Amino acid sequence: MSGKASQDAARAGASPEGEIRAEIRLPTQELRDDLPFFTGVLGMRLDEIFPADDPRVAVFSGYGLRVRIEKGATEPPGTIRILTRDPDGFADDKRELVAPNGTRVEIAELHPPMQMPETEHLFDVRRLRDGAPWVIGRAGMNYRDLLPTRLGGAIIASHIRVPGGGEVPDMVHYHTVGFQLIFCYKGWVDVLYEDQGDTMRLHAGDCVIQPPEIRHRVCHASPDIEVIEIGVPAEHVTTIDHGFELPNGRGDPSREWQGQRFVHHVKEGAEWQPFRVPGFACRETGISDGTKGVAGIQIARFEDGAPPATRTDADIHFTFVMEGTMVLHAEGQEPRALEAGDAFVIPPGMAARYAECSEDLELLECALRGDFKSKVVG
Repeated sequence: MSGKASQDAARAGASPEGEIRAEIRLPTQELRDDLPFFTGVLGMRLDEIFPADDPRVAVFSGYGLRVRIEKGATEPPGTIRILTRDPDGFADDKRELVAPNGTRVEIAELHPPMQMPETEHLFDVRRLRDGAPWVIGRAGMNYRDLLPTRLGGAIIASHIRVPGGGEVPDMVHYHTVGFQLIFCYKGWVDVLYEDQGDTMRLHAGDCVIQPPEIRHRVCHASPDIEVIEIGVPAEHVTTIDHGFELPNGRGDPSREWQGQRFVHHVKEGAEWQPFRVPGFACRETGISDGTKGVAGIQIARFEDGAPPATRTDADIHFTFVMEGTMVLHAEGQEPRALEAGDAFVIPPGMAARYAECSEDLELLECALRGDFKSKVVG
């Protein structure tokens, strides 16, 4: 195998003919003290030790890790994390240990449960004209935070662009989430989803929910692509699945991922119906049904009249202004003039009124739960 082929195989996780290995070096002052710890306590295998008469180096392997303990090495002792399905039973109920050479060892859950922070309710407005920075995130995409407070970690809302469009350097991955929405705001984007057949193109106004841990990949995007992504909780793990290939065919349409179905809402041909706020109509996306009430997504447009104030009991009530202008009147707050690209969140029980609505006003509303109650209050 050529040198380049060996390097490519190594990057892919292979070890061609045993030619390439990687190991972590850790220091020690007295190797004989570390031997029983790494073999007996941690259960690693001793692979090499030398020189025989006065050993200064020992190499251990286990759990996908290769460790070289070297007497006199100058590196700091570092930390090893061991992930297991039974962290309490791994080392006699100890979750943290310290090796004789000073290396800290943390014992943690292999698949930690998703933590849902309690929502910190507040009124918040994010304006596009305020100049929130765009930051480079995963797969080279640009992110703008639409909800900096994140309500105490309960939700993240991002405005996303792919500079220049074209092929997206994405990999098959999944998210450990409670809910996740992808809404195509402008342009188009091609995506692949587990059990959903070949490449799916989302056009402006289309959206999908990504059920928890569904495998997917972003493929191509138009130069003007802009997406609104909403995830619960705000901080969630993205896992690259190197062994899963997409497309993988069309699966059972009724399949559920942790109680949620894949939902693909298409703008073209969608029916409009009365919205919870008089004076507006909406496109019902079917996401509340698809998530069994976990979340509700509606696209609302202004029709006519003077919409009254309303109040909801939604734990999280987030809205993004897609087109047009309006003035938001919220109970106890100064009026806020809003335009396309702005976002706001209303806490439960706070009365809010949408005033001075332009004819082209269009809103993206996300509520958790999706079966929340709303009533007109004046």
